Amino acid sequence: MHVNERKLNCQLQRGHYMRYNCNKWYEMSDALTAVLATANPDKVAEIKEILQDTGLYLRDRPVGLGDIDETGETIEQNAILKARTVGGYSGLPAVADDTGLEVDSLGGRPGVYSSRYAGPNASYADNVNALLEELARVGSLDVADRGARFVTVACLWIPGDEVILARGTVEGYVAAKATGDGWGYDPVFVPLEGDGRTFAEMSSSEKNAISHRGRAFRELAGMIRGRSN
Repeated sequence: MHVNERKLNCQLQRGHYMRYNCNKWYEMSDALTAVLATANPDKVAEIKEILQDTGLYLRDRPVGLGDIDETGETIEQNAILKARTVGGYSGLPAVADDTGLEVDSLGGRPGVYSSRYAGPNASYADNVNALLEELARVGSLDVADRGARFVTVACLWIPGDEVILARGTVEGYVAAKATGDGWGYDPVFVPLEGDGRTFAEMSSSEKNAISHRGRAFRELAGMIRGRSN
């Protein structure tokens, strides 16, 4: 299928996103095409579900590309780093995100280190256990002391080093123990907009409707659609 380059009017107003010199895009037929930067299969499945029926055509991350060191000091920097690396490797626009769990009583930790809180090769369970153990050490045993939020920054990188960022946040608290069948910190995160269940106890559609990642990527998709007409 032939890929055409077209210019877009990207004079974006200030909103829930940040924008850097966006003036072009790549169009495949009627779908906008981008490469997914993440190699995490759980995140791939979630992003594809969130973006289904949005007009975005997502290609999988190139197999030959190795791990990307997340050296940024903020989730914004890491999202850009991942999208820029994958986009530069593939020669196509790339979509990435970075996510942090910010716990109030821990001064915002794990934050940018959420995916490796228990170490560079930590499993989901390792990170959850490290979080619960630290909360116990600092005496955060009551729900009132466990306030937290998930923050996601979704990034679109376009060849020419042009970047669009969208941010999504959901407030909640950390449960006393893990419940449900989920990934990441979902088994211990209870969103305030829910009914007392953790994200891991919800269906994917229930979670995506109110989640940080769902909000960030829907915002990003809307920005792209709105500027490609």
